[in-house]
Amino acid sequence: MADSLDLRCSWCQGSDLYRHYHDTEWGVPCRDSMQLFELLNLEGQQAGLSWITILNKREGYRQLFAGFDPVKIARFTDAKLDKIASNPLIVRHRQKVESIRSNAHAWLAMREAGQDFSEFVWSYVNHEAIDNARTCMSEVPAKTDASTAMSKQLKKLGFAFVGPTTCYAFMQAGGMVNDHLTSCPRHPEVA
Repeated sequence: MADSLDLRCSWCQGSDLYRHYHDTEWGVPCRDSMQLFELLNLEGQQAGLSWITILNKREGYRQLFAGFDPVKIARFTDAKLDKIASNPLIVRHRQKVESIRSNAHAWLAMREAGQDFSEFVWSYVNHEAIDNARTCMSEVPAKTDASTAMSKQLKKLGFAFVGPTTCYAFMQAGGMVNDHLTSCPRHPEVA
């Protein structure tokens, strides 16, 4: 895809890490509940920041948050969260750090109630990826009715940093919607 650099979605330009993420992960349908848990949390960490900031710190988040294992994260004490929140490997924002533990509790409560997280989030697209066939970035919304509905329900379940815009970015990244531009070589690959 190196020959198609100028055809990629414009948002991923400027960094090899960004291009690699675009070319290998973004928009690929993911149905693994654990991976989706990580992705939702990382999208929440992005709130008010650029995705490349979080992408550059993703390994730090994985290291400090036990590979995004909800069972382990749910056991984190306030003192451990304080220590994590001061670590430069991640974005040092105490409420965002705390939200990952809150989200672990909510994720585990869903599982204990017999609700699979992947099934839950995919239900907002009727369990089938939506190919939006966008031709330019101005057609891509910041949120949709589905992301707004997902956000409201996630908040009711106890999740934090899951606003409608975060949920739509999560849906894009997790492949629930294909928002690769039609001119992008990845569009047909993930469609």
